[in-house]
Amino acid sequence: MKLRFWFLLPAWLWLAALFAAPLASHVPLVVLAGILMVVSYNMGEWAETGKILRLSKSDISVWLATFALTVFADLTVAVEFGMILAALLFIRKVTATTTVSEVTDDYVEAGRAHILQDKDIPDYARVFRIHGPFLFGATDKLDMVLEQLEDLPPVIIVRLRNMTAIDATGLKVLEDLADKLHNSGRALIFCGALPQPRRLMAQAGFKRHVGKENICANIEAALQRAAECMREMQVGAS
Repeated sequence: MKLRFWFLLPAWLWLAALFAAPLASHVPLVVLAGILMVVSYNMGEWAETGKILRLSKSDISVWLATFALTVFADLTVAVEFGMILAALLFIRKVTATTTVSEVTDDYVEAGRAHILQDKDIPDYARVFRIHGPFLFGATDKLDMVLEQLEDLPPVIIVRLRNMTAIDATGLKVLEDLADKLHNSGRALIFCGALPQPRRLMAQAGFKRHVGKENICANIEAALQRAAECMREMQVGAS
């Protein structure tokens, strides 16, 4: 019944616009102005403003420029200009994550805690990884985790060791993933974030979604935390 209603909704809107539109001429302009003010205010999603202001200066600049053009120019111009700025910011973030460094003995030793080859992944945990920049346009690739939600074990670990960069859109997708997994009764652990993602996650208060203890330095620490989460779940169930 619900699907049938949504299927017929465009037809109802077309009929209303065709036959009820002449009645709109009898509505005072002051009333229409009030309705437009309320609609525009609700479309602003002002609750997200605080989150945006905790992001990097470049992300805030794109938001401010798009907002100003929407108010003082035109919505179409604002969207076009905002997309261009976002694309330029995308290029800048990708190029900024390219580094050249010498492989030393200390580098090899520090990397041992991040490799999976010599570590056992228990049955109660599953490990996913994000490889490359996790920016707008690529965030839908994380849907594969939620698509198999019913089959996932109690603890999920997401490795960020090879995630070279992240933006506000990618961060929002990770927050939504954390909320959905927690709502399903599962624990989510992130590990191995590189400097740029780690810095943005700290600025945005990302730990509020997953807990400070669930953001680990490497996969070794993440597996230890997974064992702790499993013990806490068993205690809570008993």
